[in-house]
Amino acid sequence: MKYTGSDWKRSRRLGVSLLETNKEFKKRSYGPGQHGADRKKKPSEYGKQLVEKQKLRQMYGVNERQFRRLFMLALKSKEVTGFAFMKLLESRLDNVVYRIGFARTRRGARQLVNHGHVLVNGKKVDIPSLLVNIGDEISLKEDSRSLKVVKESLESVSNRVGWVEYDETKFVGKLIREPERNELNQNITEAQIVEYYNRKL
Repeated sequence: MKYTGSDWKRSRRLGVSLLETNKEFKKRSYGPGQHGADRKKKPSEYGKQLVEKQKLRQMYGVNERQFRRLFMLALKSKEVTGFAFMKLLESRLDNVVYRIGFARTRRGARQLVNHGHVLVNGKKVDIPSLLVNIGDEISLKEDSRSLKVVKESLESVSNRVGWVEYDETKFVGKLIREPERNELNQNITEAQIVEYYNRKL
């Protein structure tokens, strides 16, 4: 079932900033609900693995079927599975649109793609799960560049990640390299996620 509730509540429940801004924890550093601050029950090893999986899946806004499909791709990689998995999630079109700054959230980026505003190498693509290759040019349709949400998002960008570049004169972004592990979210223990799926295989 698709979750439509508050990203802030989900972030506090999972103990990680899903928006990667940490704004969710400024007022409350504990989980949502009346007893959020009192939850001290030690989770099982499986419980820890499940939480790590949920943290990463919800951070990127990917449903379980797509998440598992990317994990299986990572498993075939010659690289360390967990890191390869995170890089695949980073290369999804909706995530790259978000990283460029066309949307303030991955959810907003997914809507831009779904509604046909995004071009990949000059061609309209409305599939958020498309995996972007290094060197691919990501842009917006000309009449989409003036959208209020796009303008506000681009104006709010203070610092882009190092593996994405953006030409503001052309409204074109590009994935220029793969990220290093130390550049990705440090609050994710990807080895736990690998263990979780190894149980299922």
